[in-house]
Amino acid sequence: MTLAPNVFRDVVSQPEAVTELLRELNKETAVHHAWLFTGPPGSGRSELATAFAAALVCPEGGCGKCNACQMVRVGNHPDVQVLNTERVQISIDEVSEFIEKSMQMPALANYRIMIVEDADRMAERTSNLLLKSLEEPPKGTIWMLCAPSEADLLPTIRSRVRRIQLKVPSVEAVAQLLVEKYDVPQGLAFQSASQAQSHVGMARRLATNATARDRRRQALLAVLNIRDIPSAIAASNSLIELGVSDGAALTAELDEQERNELMARLGVSAESKLNPSSRSQLKKLEEAQKRRATRSKRDGWDRILVDLMGLYRDVLSVQLGSGEALINVDLVAEITSLANDISQAQAIHAIEEIQKVRTRLDRNVRESYLFDALTISLRRKSTR
Repeated sequence: MTLAPNVFRDVVSQPEAVTELLRELNKETAVHHAWLFTGPPGSGRSELATAFAAALVCPEGGCGKCNACQMVRVGNHPDVQVLNTERVQISIDEVSEFIEKSMQMPALANYRIMIVEDADRMAERTSNLLLKSLEEPPKGTIWMLCAPSEADLLPTIRSRVRRIQLKVPSVEAVAQLLVEKYDVPQGLAFQSASQAQSHVGMARRLATNATARDRRRQALLAVLNIRDIPSAIAASNSLIELGVSDGAALTAELDEQERNELMARLGVSAESKLNPSSRSQLKKLEEAQKRRATRSKRDGWDRILVDLMGLYRDVLSVQLGSGEALINVDLVAEITSLANDISQAQAIHAIEEIQKVRTRLDRNVRESYLFDALTISLRRKSTR
């Protein structure tokens, strides 16, 4: 195979992982049948898996320009299937249906690629169902699982996959991607990459969406203005509302894009009268979007909590005089004030409490209880 690695051009700061995949693509023996891509949020797990899939189905080995590569990029190649649930957990029904698809013969390429995003969202019973397919996949079927870490999956699954570990890309690398691919001004690109803590998707959103940047700033200022219990409760309410609105805005953007793409595939316009088959597909899409709306609220709150952890990391950095670049360079005065008002132990405690809320949100604890308790704990207890 003549390999043109252009398909990997948008994978940021992962030279070791890309090199290993290129080596796999260039070897004379068959490609391994099961892979696990791990790395922290924003490291590009799904992007790397998708690029690898494109290289496998591309006649040129990953040119990035042909019809096959473009179909993979936009998510409509018949031999590359992606499972990304709109629920908090991937259901056993979703996995069962996905496994059935893996049994089909490739339509255009030599391989049938099955990508499971957020594989860590599977319960043990669901994972065991997938395990059987990983053990004996049909000829030509390749599985690619994505998860934050190996520990998030069952040992039996880990033993059957080739592992690709991704690292957090540098702020500079993410900023450069924003400049080159999205024409973002250098200063805004660097600020967005820093505030997103090198999460590529979030950096892109902050760089290209002024409303998202404003919501993020409002959330941080709400916490920075906490002085007593009334202001803590007010901050709690603000954080909840900002998380909901941010999640709703992101969902609305995706909903419109998905609807437009579906209508284009169906060959109809918004004013066209739909036939029964088209109506059925549209209804299925709308139901999936409703499920995503529920999850989007939790994702919105989690984004706020990650930003708050970054805020207190900045506070601790100022207190320690580490000299490291701050995440929130636009709030230096406010961060310095907070660093002077609380102790290092209090800053560390704040980070720990924020992480606890992130964990409890996944357990469906009512958000008002969690945010009220958190913001009250973040009151400034002066060390003077």
